[in-house]
Amino acid sequence: MIAAYLINPGSRTLGIDELTRDYLKLAKIPTSDLIGSGKNQGSMLDVDLEKIADYACEDADYALRLVHVLEPQLDSQKQLLDQLEMPLLPVLRDMEFTGVRLDTDLLTEMSGELDRDLVRLEKECHAAAGEAFNLNSPKQLAAILFDKFRLPVQKKTKTGPSTDVDTLTALAPMHELPAKLLEYRTLSKLKGTYVDALPQLVHPFTGRVHTTFSQTIAATGRLSSNNPNLQNIPIRTEVGRRIREAFIAGERGWKMMSADYGQIELRIMAHLSNDDTLLTAFRSGGDIHRETAAKIYGVAPGDVSSDMRRAAKTVNFGIIYGQTDFGLSEQLGIPRAEAREFREQYFRLYPGVKQFMGETVGRCRETGHVETLMGRRRQIPDINNSNRQVREFAERIAINTPVQGSAADMIKVAMIRIAKRLKAEKFAARMLLQVHDELVFEAPDTELLLLEQLVREEMEKALPLLVPIEVDVGYGVNWLAAHS
Repeated sequence: MIAAYLINPGSRTLGIDELTRDYLKLAKIPTSDLIGSGKNQGSMLDVDLEKIADYACEDADYALRLVHVLEPQLDSQKQLLDQLEMPLLPVLRDMEFTGVRLDTDLLTEMSGELDRDLVRLEKECHAAAGEAFNLNSPKQLAAILFDKFRLPVQKKTKTGPSTDVDTLTALAPMHELPAKLLEYRTLSKLKGTYVDALPQLVHPFTGRVHTTFSQTIAATGRLSSNNPNLQNIPIRTEVGRRIREAFIAGERGWKMMSADYGQIELRIMAHLSNDDTLLTAFRSGGDIHRETAAKIYGVAPGDVSSDMRRAAKTVNFGIIYGQTDFGLSEQLGIPRAEAREFREQYFRLYPGVKQFMGETVGRCRETGHVETLMGRRRQIPDINNSNRQVREFAERIAINTPVQGSAADMIKVAMIRIAKRLKAEKFAARMLLQVHDELVFEAPDTELLLLEQLVREEMEKALPLLVPIEVDVGYGVNWLAAHS
């Protein structure tokens, strides 16, 4: 799977059944032939041993055949397979096996509080609408928003005007109902996805939650987490922060420790673009968003307001993701012409960034792919598409992938080295989670200072850049306290 992923990271068919069909032109025995599917699915315990033997031997046989077919196709990705992805496998296995302890009492208490909040919000939505309606019915909601209140339709679906999150966000400044609905939906989703679901996933023997990490989902090289997905718990909302509070150290006298790369993608952009102003800003150790705002607005750093800094932060990170004038205007709530001027000022300030973006897209047009600092390759077939919207989306991917992919490679290198040292130096501490640019550990109080020193060292030197790499470390009784 990992070999096939490195050859084509955009593929969504990496299971052995699909790979056997695509590369060997053979049909595997479907699992459903043995145990059925859906409501009628049985157990392997009830299947004849000879049938199981045929199925299992075919798995092993075809897996080996795939190795021989895929290995010659790896080319430049072979080094990435041998030195990064395969050494990471046992690290992820250990993290999954260890799991993380949950304070289920706190989540139960939160569930009750959220129930009351949702009832309150439902009443407020009914009051704002002037009538009772089913908040989960797009049809009823559309009738109130667009027929009753005559709010502008943002986009249409096959069944009528859309009432999705983007639509409600656009309508929120015009009427209180969309704003209330957004709050209701956010709380409802967090309650269902995490607050109520997490306690059900606690393993009866270990007393912990065991997420599954995947190396073959995100085309940029980032790890993904599922069942449960622990990478999408929002840190900016009060409920999201309280959910993190429920993740606790699993032993008495232990603490949680969080180690987080600071502005790593911006630092990688500085390295890749070799922009003098951006390099100097990071080397001076100042606040990059404040410095950007000061230069764009033409004021002293001490005179930069919170709104100025927020706008500069938005464009700093937006540039990495190839954000358009329209996207920036939407995010900042400013006219598109003002957003265009803001971006143009940014590129005048950091001309190396603009040059890097242009050269990256240009090379991608010629070769059909982009690469990270470690040589991870991603094919971008739509880079020369005749459809402007499709082509521009591909251009944004081309700009973002070398940055986000290099950050993903960097933290993987750090994880491998940290895991190796934890074993070699006989630490009791355990690495539990990886959430984008953050690693989460649990450790005895007596090991925390030594663990911090080890983790900082390995994260900072994982992939040397032209600018200093900063790692923010904290510890506490739970994940929230450690991250804070």
